[in-house]
Amino acid sequence: MIRVIDRLVKAIRSAAVYNSDVQVAPACILWPDRDRQWEAIIPRMQIELPELFVFGEYDIEKRTGAAIWLRCVLAGKIPIENETPVENQVNEKQTSYRVAENIPIFYLPGFSRQDLRAVESCPDPLKPLAELQYRGVIWSQINAKDWTILSFLKSDQGGLGLDVAQDNNAKNAMQLALYRLLDEDISLLKGKRLDKDYFNTLLTGGDPVRDLLQWLDQGDAFRSSRGENEWVAFVEVCKSQLAFNPQDDGQLSGAEKLAIHEGPWQSIWERYCEAPNRYPNIPANIHKCTMPLELFANAETHGGWPQWNESKEKDLRKALSALGDMPSHEARNRITDLDKSHRERRKLVWVELDKSPLALALRPLAILSEITANPLTAGSTKDLATGYSNMGWKADAAILQALSFVKKEDDFQAVTTAIRSIYMPWVEDSARYLQKQVDQSGYPGAIVSSRKTQSTADGECILFVDGLRYDLAQQLSELLTKRGYKVAGKASWAALPSVTATGKPAVSPVREFIEGGEANSDFEPSVKETAQSLKGGYHLKKLLKANGWIVLEKSESGDGNGHAWCEFGNIDHEGHERGWKLSRFITGLLSEISDRVGQLLTTGWKTVRIVTDHGWLLLPGGLPKIDLPTALVENKWGRCAVIKPGAVTEEHLFPWYWNPNQSIALANGISCFKAGEEYAHGGLSFQECLTLELIVKSGAPAKQESSAEIADVVWKGLRCKIAVEGDFAALFFDIRMKAGNPDDSVVMNVKPIDENGMGSVVVENEDLEGNEASIVLLDKDGRLIAQEKTIIGGGTD
Repeated sequence: MIRVIDRLVKAIRSAAVYNSDVQVAPACILWPDRDRQWEAIIPRMQIELPELFVFGEYDIEKRTGAAIWLRCVLAGKIPIENETPVENQVNEKQTSYRVAENIPIFYLPGFSRQDLRAVESCPDPLKPLAELQYRGVIWSQINAKDWTILSFLKSDQGGLGLDVAQDNNAKNAMQLALYRLLDEDISLLKGKRLDKDYFNTLLTGGDPVRDLLQWLDQGDAFRSSRGENEWVAFVEVCKSQLAFNPQDDGQLSGAEKLAIHEGPWQSIWERYCEAPNRYPNIPANIHKCTMPLELFANAETHGGWPQWNESKEKDLRKALSALGDMPSHEARNRITDLDKSHRERRKLVWVELDKSPLALALRPLAILSEITANPLTAGSTKDLATGYSNMGWKADAAILQALSFVKKEDDFQAVTTAIRSIYMPWVEDSARYLQKQVDQSGYPGAIVSSRKTQSTADGECILFVDGLRYDLAQQLSELLTKRGYKVAGKASWAALPSVTATGKPAVSPVREFIEGGEANSDFEPSVKETAQSLKGGYHLKKLLKANGWIVLEKSESGDGNGHAWCEFGNIDHEGHERGWKLSRFITGLLSEISDRVGQLLTTGWKTVRIVTDHGWLLLPGGLPKIDLPTALVENKWGRCAVIKPGAVTEEHLFPWYWNPNQSIALANGISCFKAGEEYAHGGLSFQECLTLELIVKSGAPAKQESSAEIADVVWKGLRCKIAVEGDFAALFFDIRMKAGNPDDSVVMNVKPIDENGMGSVVVENEDLEGNEASIVLLDKDGRLIAQEKTIIGGGTD
């Protein structure tokens, strides 16, 4: 890359070229500048030219002094750094030509070549230097005129030969932007029209849209952080490109134009929407403006006004809160209608700013409405399990997703009302019908004596996850598949009661060595041979090791040989601790489990089999309470209890998994023996008892069916644009810190490659600038098609 400053330095030093056969070396180079056009960049030029001195007031640190002081420099009384000039080869035809090395360069601000030539009228302060025009050489154009900025940029004889506008506005702008222009790559300037807009844009940092948004966000603070030249250039760019004068029109006028985003303001709005969190004050500034009133206002006409979005959220909150007074079928229809009328708001920038939680929650609520319209209240237990495995679990997933969007209490109450109005009857009826079928036909989960121990091949690691409910297992399966693993699932029934103490040993590979005596208050079995309780987990691990199993702690991965047991992820603990707020942490918990699976497979395990002990019920606002007198029970958990010998109760009794001769009481429907429980398990329902076991293996490298490749990468600040060649239809563009991990994406949204093979994304975190990352092309299934290393922001490593 050859910069403007490189050519400028070369041009000045080349003035000292002389023919050594017939000439002596010039004593110095004189650089006259009557209009002081070059004065602003002289400190920068002195870095590149250590031999550059300035005529002016004496300041030795700035290498500035009067004429007599400059004569001292010339006489060698003032040392010049021993710097070899750049490009000291000239004129290939006459090898006797050379550049005089390290001769002083005297910059003469405010004086022209003519001032030197007219010795009799030469200003007195300059007269001691007048005779140097004969012993030295003047840096001038081929026509003997002094170099101006315009002539240097435009001339193809000693200058750069660029296409430069010559109007006064362009001249003023180029002088203001000169110090920025110095570092521009000349090859990129060729073919461009360098006019006032170009120079003003260059002066404002090359990104006027960003500057405008920063000004709309910061106001006076933005102006005070800019120099006067930058502010003038910024105003001129806005006037030229937007017909808007920040200085005269003011910040709120700009905020109003942004909210309306018509004409040239549409691109400003789109840029704002890409990274709104960078400009936190803009919504408040728009709020200060008067929103136009329209009878049929919608997202298209009023989507730029936060107050319109807030009004719609308020209306939606009221509508959801009213669902509690409706029959469930009417509530479902109402939610469907609301989803249709608010879906466009989910495309607006206010979603990114967490200003539309209810609009986001509506989508999963609409899914919940669709699923719960079909109750699981017909057929055999097998039919019910099939129905839940196919669709029913999506209702549970929808509840968690809807709750994950709300943070404020009034929003939570509105979503809770909607959930209880349509989900609670469905899950209650489904649980009661399942319990009825089990009463008649028996529990499909069987008991330990009738359950065969599954054979385990060499190289298999069993990963136990506490509380991995069916819907979460489905999401984990999808996440693992996206990461390139082969995943197979198998539905199974949890041991009764559906609590960890009973269920965890039941899914262990050593359950044949475990038994249950009398059902104790902890529902904990013991080691068959020693009668030692498995409570606390010590004896279960000891039993595993005694039977040839490697027990891996959380920080261990083994070597892939033999077969292993490990435990990771405690969803159940988080559920008991957080209640409905568990919904906010599901994504992170599943990601951690996925990372652990990847770690095990990378270590060398051929298969990771993911098992769990039970699921759980979650109902915001609390599960219904059912009374069970304490006098009748040995213990009482949320959804299960051990009845005292001889006590009579109307509760449903079921055999304990570890000892079928021992009965336990399970609460009817989704009721709970304790009040105020939002999260509970131990009873009999699909959510608690039907689980999904996952078998995970390393996948073969994805076949790259597309021939697309990344042809060009351009950074403008933190915006990255790429050009793609080949078969780029239906491809997407992402930037990741680690190419293979979608969770390491650093962009706000993965963007599609357009019909012209172009893509553009923004990295929102400014702290990442300068870090190495990977640009990746993905197909619709998330498979990597191509990748390329880059430096965020476009710098060098």
